Amino acid sequence: MRLANIAIIITTFLLPDIYDGYTIYTPGGGFGGNSSTTYLKDADWNTVNTWSHDCGAASMPYLVLTDEPGIENSLLYYPCRSNPTIMDSGGVGGQIKIYNWDGDELWSMVIAGTISGANTDNELQHHHDIEPLPNGNFLVVAWERIYSSEWQFLGVNGVDNALNQMWGTAILEVEPNFTTGGYEIVWEWYIKDHLITDISNFSNLPNYGVVSEHPELMDANCGNIGSNNPDPNGDWMHINAIDYNEELDQIILSSRFQDEIYIIDHSTTTEEAASHSGGNSGKGGDFLYRWGKPQNYDRGSNSDHFLGDQHSINWIPQGSPGEGNLICYVNQYEGGNTPAAILEFVPPILEDGNYYIEDDQPYGPSNYEWIIEATNQFNFSTAMQGGAFRLPNGNTLITDCDDATIYQISPSGNIEFDYTQSGNNVMIARAQSYSPEYFDFIQGTLGDVNGDDIINVLDIVQTVNMVLGTQEANYLADLNNDNIVNILDVVQLINLVLSP
Repeated sequence: MRLANIAIIITTFLLPDIYDGYTIYTPGGGFGGNSSTTYLKDADWNTVNTWSHDCGAASMPYLVLTDEPGIENSLLYYPCRSNPTIMDSGGVGGQIKIYNWDGDELWSMVIAGTISGANTDNELQHHHDIEPLPNGNFLVVAWERIYSSEWQFLGVNGVDNALNQMWGTAILEVEPNFTTGGYEIVWEWYIKDHLITDISNFSNLPNYGVVSEHPELMDANCGNIGSNNPDPNGDWMHINAIDYNEELDQIILSSRFQDEIYIIDHSTTTEEAASHSGGNSGKGGDFLYRWGKPQNYDRGSNSDHFLGDQHSINWIPQGSPGEGNLICYVNQYEGGNTPAAILEFVPPILEDGNYYIEDDQPYGPSNYEWIIEATNQFNFSTAMQGGAFRLPNGNTLITDCDDATIYQISPSGNIEFDYTQSGNNVMIARAQSYSPEYFDFIQGTLGDVNGDDIINVLDIVQTVNMVLGTQEANYLADLNNDNIVNILDVVQLINLVLSP
């Protein structure tokens, strides 16, 4: 789940129905490119900060908390395009860069080739999205280049591109090392470990079976595997968004080409993630849930085909109306060439974190919880990317990528605000917003200066050292919250120790 409590921008007229906050986005000209600028705006749409980049955005940037409170102590995680790329299709990236508030690049990683530490010798190419995690790590979406020498043993009956390649999906969890500039891959998941085939030529393979009996697996021959338009590529699923739910320890993915979203278990080890057992779910890395087009697993009918080319799947965060539900931007609602829509739906989650499904039936729900469809009067349709996030006051933040326009709409669909980025051929993949409270957290207990979960004389000693200047000041020692650690804080801490 996005760590931020989502907020939204505001016009020069302070309307009571608009949620205040900070909004972040990176405009681009069709994405990629050699440079770009990330903007952070306040509730009055004043520029709070900017970050300059030498690479174009792959999707949207993220502000990530550190151990110190305050927006100026947050870090910017920025997915962007590498030069060169080794696989090229819509949303291609290849780099992840991390910046401090002042715009200094603290760390970077290129994912465009063979990646040291990964459990595959195949080449990987980051594209589209990343997802920062509460521990400072991040999840990254990548294509995995699979040649015919491998894909034919996965039950794939053929590919649809002149490269004779299949670009599978890999999800990596990367732990950045800011001291050395290195990294460690601490968790991995690959779609190729969770395929089923019903082609009789592959009846000797261990993943041969009846597709409809295994909704937890992906049909290895579902849809086209790549194309030759405009150039040959092996992009099969085109995963364009990833989100994380900390409470459930689950990951959700959006596949544009398959018109589906998928939930997988993150509590597994990497070994379990390659299997069909283990983790909190007991299902390893298999799908826990999928929704949007059940025909992909030979269930349901056209009336169950709700999604089409969708982006921006995410859990509605706690504290926002609809919390725990799922929301996404649907570029072609109901899988056809129809106007875009913002769709909220309720997944059939069980108490143990698994999801209910009836025998021979598709996953529910059979209808949506809330929808706003694009109209001639309010046309937020876009062919590329697009975003939808629920705000704490019940409004929804929408990004129309192609028109570089950001909206905030009320639950009834009224436009409370709209902003369009100026410039020629400018796009905004997605914008998201953060409430001021997101940055004003206190990590730890005031007075527990040394972080040992006990407030005692040792904390007094350290606070005195801070006053004397022999130890760096710590915000946990600022008991009176005046942004200065001085004798007044020492007195208050002594009283706290004497009167627990």
